[in-house]
Amino acid sequence: MRRLLAALPVLIVLVFGGFFLWGLNPDRDPNAIPSVLISQPAPAFDLPTVEGVGVPGLSRGDLTGNADPVVVNVFASWCVPCRAEHTVLTRMVERDGVRLFGINYKDKPEAARSWLEELGNPYERIGSDLDGRAGIEWGISGVPETFIVAGDGTVLYRYVGPIVGPEAEGKFATALAQARANTGANS
Repeated sequence: MRRLLAALPVLIVLVFGGFFLWGLNPDRDPNAIPSVLISQPAPAFDLPTVEGVGVPGLSRGDLTGNADPVVVNVFASWCVPCRAEHTVLTRMVERDGVRLFGINYKDKPEAARSWLEELGNPYERIGSDLDGRAGIEWGISGVPETFIVAGDGTVLYRYVGPIVGPEAEGKFATALAQARANTGANS
């Protein structure tokens, strides 16, 4: 029994060391978090508007019946990476004609309103997810997360983290172009 107790700290160090080394693996992509929503219908949700923002709320029904894919971005005013990503999303809307919908995750309406007044509002619709229930339904692991949803409401792509920098922007632009091409091919 004493030998087992003496070996226990060594065993614990080995287990934690293994996880540490796995986390440092340069081939591991932390953005490659699988989503059960890919190729599935977007979850059912119906979110009220963010008070004082001046755009309608968001529901699953808003994601269907669109000619082109739409982008759903989960964001919050308290999220520093969301602030960095905001410029990229605004540029996508203005330059590329992307239809951008937002889910304001666990955020006070006055904070969200102030944040959007400061940075500008590229969102066509924003649903207020005060209790985080819609975020759970979407399977988010944190903010920001961004989804591409086909006109029939099927989730086509998920990007975890901010879409910032050439590599991230390139990945997302490629996924969006593929989604648009597939929509055009199915018309």
